[in-house]
Amino acid sequence: MYEVVGVAKHSETLEEMVVYRALYGEGGLWVRPAKMWNETIERDGKSFRRFEYIGD
Repeated sequence: MYEVVGVAKHSETLEEMVVYRALYGEGGLWVRPAKMWNETIERDGKSFRRFEYIGD
């Protein structure tokens, strides 16, 4: 599980990035391009969203 901290822009390309924190382990802070955040991926022959909102 992850917590979205916010949306930021890449300093050189201005690409929007999602800043998020892992809610497990050391709670590391990560960044991923926003266009990848809601994309559909395939794993083991099944398609699903990369991240799914589970609420508060």
